[in-house]
Amino acid sequence: MIARESTIVATSGGHRAGRRTSVLFDALVHHAVELSGAHGRRPRVMYVGTAVGDAEHFTFRMTEAARVAGFDLTPLQLFPMPNLDDIEGAVLDQDVVWVMGGSVANLLAVWRVHGLDRVLRRAWESGVVLSGVSAGSLCWFQGGTTDSFGPELRPLTDALGFLPYGNGVHYDSDPGRRPLVHRMVADGTLPVTHCTDDGVGLVYRGTQLVEAVSELPGKGAYIVTRDGDSVVEERVEPRLLPGPM
Repeated sequence: MIARESTIVATSGGHRAGRRTSVLFDALVHHAVELSGAHGRRPRVMYVGTAVGDAEHFTFRMTEAARVAGFDLTPLQLFPMPNLDDIEGAVLDQDVVWVMGGSVANLLAVWRVHGLDRVLRRAWESGVVLSGVSAGSLCWFQGGTTDSFGPELRPLTDALGFLPYGNGVHYDSDPGRRPLVHRMVADGTLPVTHCTDDGVGLVYRGTQLVEAVSELPGKGAYIVTRDGDSVVEERVEPRLLPGPM
């Protein structure tokens, strides 16, 4: 059983340190799985690590996190070549696609070369929950702020555009993100922009934002809207998710 509606969970979180493993899936990943409607069997989750160059140690950590969580994990790797014969079939067979953070600019370029952008749109339209952290959040929007090109944050405006908004990640932990988002919205580089503090996720049904959720207390989500030559920032209080068992 998959989600009845096209669903995206865009986050600045989803991972936490484990006691016996390096990484565990935190409440945001578990919430994406819950939204998929996968019940009565092990959820099928695809891990996409393109933004970190399909680094093997990240894939290993995600595999261990999935084992602990009780998920069946399928890594999709594109370096040095795709590791799956039928990428589209494998993606469409998932309950959730979880995209790792890293370089969103490199992620977009590699996905487009392999046609994964089109596959993911078909998956989204079919009800597979698309989700991810940082670059794995930005990719679903019109664009946002990125350090893909170097330590100085720069605009990115050619993301996949499944969602008709800008996106600001790590809004509370990277001091350069908020002012750059404000400038980009004020000058029209970005449309209305949805932003997340670390540990916060945004849930979309179709292209409609339906809820902000958090795995950490005291965190916020934000909607930044153009107002003449300036912006208005509205804080959205997330619902605190229960911690995973």
